[in-house]
Amino acid sequence: MSASDGARLPVTGAQLVAAARRAREHARAEYSKFKVGAALETADGSVVTGCNIENATYGLTICAERVAMFKALSEGHRAFTRIAIVADTAAPTPPCGACRQILWEFGGNLEVTLANLTEHIGTHRLEDLLPLPFDSRLL
Repeated sequence: MSASDGARLPVTGAQLVAAARRAREHARAEYSKFKVGAALETADGSVVTGCNIENATYGLTICAERVAMFKALSEGHRAFTRIAIVADTAAPTPPCGACRQILWEFGGNLEVTLANLTEHIGTHRLEDLLPLPFDSRLL
């Protein structure tokens, strides 16, 4: 979103969740039928989306959160503030372990918003979802 003078307007939490819901519609989930969308906010206020993409070998499947992060990194973004994750579930669908690691490594202690198709379910800090992260401090 942009203001008339070219400055970027702040993205609301509702807008971030809406972007994740839209991204979910592009998921390739032919095997599990479990579609997930993610919207990652960069430090400059840009929103980069991702969806899960499955593969017949399953091991090559990639989650929405990692698609969003890798897409953002490949576009030159290096600082992030929050991510919204949406699935068609009643209970929150938090990031899997691999996604938590990638989000921590490249995004740090992001705000993580979980939602379904109709409501916001909860907001967490990544450090609460990944309390003992493995990162460059341990190398």
